[in-house]
Amino acid sequence: MPEPILSIEGLDAHYGDFQALYGLSMQVARGEVAAVIGANGAGKTTLMRSVSGLIRNQPQAIRFRGQPIGGLRADQVAALGIALVPEGRLLFPSLSVEENLIIGGQMGRPGPWNLPRLYDLFPILRERRHVPATALSGGQQQMVAIGRALMSNPDLLMMDEISLGLAPVVIKSIYEALPGIVGEGLTAIVVEQDIAKALSVSSRVTCLQEGRVSLSGASAQVTRDAISRAYFGV
Repeated sequence: MPEPILSIEGLDAHYGDFQALYGLSMQVARGEVAAVIGANGAGKTTLMRSVSGLIRNQPQAIRFRGQPIGGLRADQVAALGIALVPEGRLLFPSLSVEENLIIGGQMGRPGPWNLPRLYDLFPILRERRHVPATALSGGQQQMVAIGRALMSNPDLLMMDEISLGLAPVVIKSIYEALPGIVGEGLTAIVVEQDIAKALSVSSRVTCLQEGRVSLSGASAQVTRDAISRAYFGV
């Protein structure tokens, strides 16, 4: 495996007294698209929240470019170059499309992403840039959420359930934009319940079950039977 940009070893994660992740370990190579799959409640979102600093953990359990980050705040993690597109989008309802995007660039990290390039990627956002973000359709809101994350010019982009609740034609259009997003060496983690979609866009897949890794391997090599066993535990 190429040099990992993200390395997770023995990660435990809790919500109060409830433990959601148990000794989870995985690596993501620099420049790859990694998929994380699993049933509802498997721990996928908890993993994303842990890496992004929304859940504080053991510092050494999560390393980014070799640096321990498990104990950092979310703003400190973002400043290092990790951006999260959260499940449910979580746009600022009082702000316009463009204002939501501009907020994503407040870290001031150098890189290729800016408003003109985002509008080239998602032209509909240029047309609707002055509209309140939450007045858009679900698919357009998802484009804003992705764009807001890209405006931080991250090295690692994590997208949590970006197809959830969207029409198939909208999902298709968003995933068609993925090569243009990761085409310049950006590393991405895609959390997805659509297994076929996850396998088609990724080079490596990790399946979670009840907070543990139940399968990990090259997306092109894992079998449907192996995924079924890892997904459902049968």
